Amino acid sequence: MLLPVFQDLIKPQWRAVLEQLKLSGGLPVSELARQVDASYMAVKQHCEELKKLGYLDRSRVPRTAVGRPEIFYSLGVKADGLFPQAGTAFTVELLEELKGLLGESTPDKVLFQHFQNQGDRWQPLVAKASSIAERIAKLVALRQKEGCFIRVKPEEAGVILIEEFHNPLQRLFEKYPRAVAMEQRMLEGLLGLRLIRRELEGGRAGQPRVIFEVRVGG
Repeated sequence: MLLPVFQDLIKPQWRAVLEQLKLSGGLPVSELARQVDASYMAVKQHCEELKKLGYLDRSRVPRTAVGRPEIFYSLGVKADGLFPQAGTAFTVELLEELKGLLGESTPDKVLFQHFQNQGDRWQPLVAKASSIAERIAKLVALRQKEGCFIRVKPEEAGVILIEEFHNPLQRLFEKYPRAVAMEQRMLEGLLGLRLIRRELEGGRAGQPRVIFEVRVGG
């Protein structure tokens, strides 16, 4: 989801376009119009306005059937600033300074302690849930407050999928990849279940999409 300040200031139509492109990684105008329930011309106009401001990139993709290539929009680099980033640049700089002062393993130790503390804070809240689905819902709500952009797919064949389209810590994970496993262990501890984590490309722009697979049956 967008930062609260932008949710208040940005036109609702722009917000719908930006969030749908974040979810999808990019779409042709025709499909984007269908997803946001607006006309082709209205959506194209919104996209062009956002492109002029530097928030979207425009390209063309071949149609699946015959015809001229379709106009395709995706989030530009500038759009990253609309979504929570958890002060990543400052955090990385601070961790690097600590590494220089206290040793090579210091960033990993600090991040490990962060996830340990976060899990301890969240445990009493998640533990109140009476079912797996309710635990997942409580955990997702907590993560969304931290700035994650998440969608949960209902259980099907004993599996619930948690799709994460934005994580404020993503840039931190790129710099310190061991933190990915630390976060996953924290989530598994809170849910009391093993998670299968898959990372997919985020489309033509933006962060990769992460899918957590939760097996609740069998």
